[in-house]
Amino acid sequence: MKAIIILAALINISGCAELKNTGRTIGDTTRDVTTEIGHTTRDVTRAIGHASRDAVISVKEDLSKED
Repeated sequence: MKAIIILAALINISGCAELKNTGRTIGDTTRDVTTEIGHTTRDVTRAIGHASRDAVISVKEDLSKED
């Protein structure tokens, strides 16, 4: 009877370790993906902002030349 309890405990412990490892893998992957999405979004927003700024400056210069 004790052997069955010990065997069940060992199986349970190894199952918990696998579950913990799987959770860590999922968490790390989620963190990495969301970080990459955030950095890409930041870069695209910055590029759009710079392009908009440059377009406004160009239009102002063109309007100034016409005067």
